[in-house]
Amino acid sequence: MSTLTQEMKDMVATQQCFIGTVNEDGTPNVAPKRSTRVFSDDSLMFTEGTGGATFANIKRGSKVTVSVVNREILDGYRFKGDATMYEEGELYETAAAMSQKMGMPRPKAVCLIKITEIDSLKPGPMAGKRIA
Repeated sequence: MSTLTQEMKDMVATQQCFIGTVNEDGTPNVAPKRSTRVFSDDSLMFTEGTGGATFANIKRGSKVTVSVVNREILDGYRFKGDATMYEEGELYETAAAMSQKMGMPRPKAVCLIKITEIDSLKPGPMAGKRIA
């Protein structure tokens, strides 16, 4: 298990996150998910609105990478982990209510990502290196 620092949580809350998965044919898939947010000290979540490639890949068992970068301060993180899609249940209903409160439609699913590794995306000698 890897734990998010407050700096990491703040970056996820204020910057665009991109979700990376692997397609069935082995090619990479990267998608912006503006709904990405911190769920707990070791988990991220996002709502899945389209039910496209990211949804299908995670349902099929793809590992997940979440990348976030703040270009103004030249810093960023890559979070790797295991993801689960929820199409019903308490987590889904809570996230769906939040989406509707913000004027968005109910999502097709909610993705919960349990973080297993954190890498630095800050330029320099630590770029791409595991930090947690």
